[in-house]
Parts: sequence; structure tokens; C-alpha cells
Amino acid sequence: MRHIISILIENESGALSRVAGLFSARGYNIESLTVAPTQDESLSRMTLVTLGSDEVIEQITKQLNKLIDVVKLIDITAHEHIQRELMLVKVLSVDNAARQEVMRLVDIFRGRTIDVSPTTFVIEVTGEKSKLDAFLGSLESGSIIEVVRSGVTGVMRGERGLTL
Repeated sequence: MRHIISILIENESGALSRVAGLFSARGYNIESLTVAPTQDESLSRMTLVTLGSDEVIEQITKQLNKLIDVVKLIDITAHEHIQRELMLVKVLSVDNAARQEVMRLVDIFRGRTIDVSPTTFVIEVTGEKSKLDAFLGSLESGSIIEVVRSGVTGVMRGERGLTL
């Protein structure tokens, strides 16, 4: 099962490396990883997506909690939550019919055109993984020049949150 783990971690050099090292040393895979500072400059929030059974995730969270840099963590998939991912796609679109089709798809998927050149579009799409995958599947396979994805970020619904 896919799990999204949110971690408050001390904002200092080497902290990310220690978390990645823990996963690497135990043979766990990180599907996606996003990190950014929080409103408290001494802390960063890390959102990590990994696959595993409940027992494996419990073991991962116990081991993460042992790291000195980890202040607090929670598996947000165990709660109602909102998750999003950002994707930028550069698409080759030479003729007018192809350009119109790309613009139609951008509208359907509620994306935004970020950059336009005579032969390309750069499109921004945000949403859940399935939406982004569906957008890519809707484009002509030869038209995709480049795809950049941010990885998942998420927050729990309601008043509960990952705070100190």
C-alpha cells in the first residue's frame, strides 16, 4: 500500500541525507520526496511517499523517530487528507490543429499554459497522481518533449495538523 509520511525535521545540513540513508540501508524505496522550510525557520517539512504493508510502515516510522533530526512525524494516509502534485510538461505542437488539441486538453484538465513558443507549450497541471497520469496519457506520445513532477505533498483535513 502507498503511504504518505509527513515529517517535521530540523532545518540543518545532513538531515535529508540521514533520512534517505535510513531508507537506503534497509532496502526501502522512496517513491517521491519533497522538502521545504516551514513558518518556523528552524524546521523543514518533508513529505515522503513509500510503498509497504502496515507492518513495514510502522517499522519505518519507528526508525525515523529514532533519528535525532526528526522532531515529529505522521502517516497522513491513516487520516482524511488532501494530496497534490505539480507537473510541468513541455509539448511539441507544430501545426494549428495540434495546438488547438493541446489547448483543449489543458482546459479539460484545468491546467495552465505557462510558456508558449512557435513550436512548443509548457503546461502546468496540479492534482492527484491519477489526474496527472491521465493528462500525460491524453497527449500524443511523440509530442511530449519533457516532463517534470514535484512529487506528492499533502495535509490532513480538519483541525488536526503536523505541528509542535
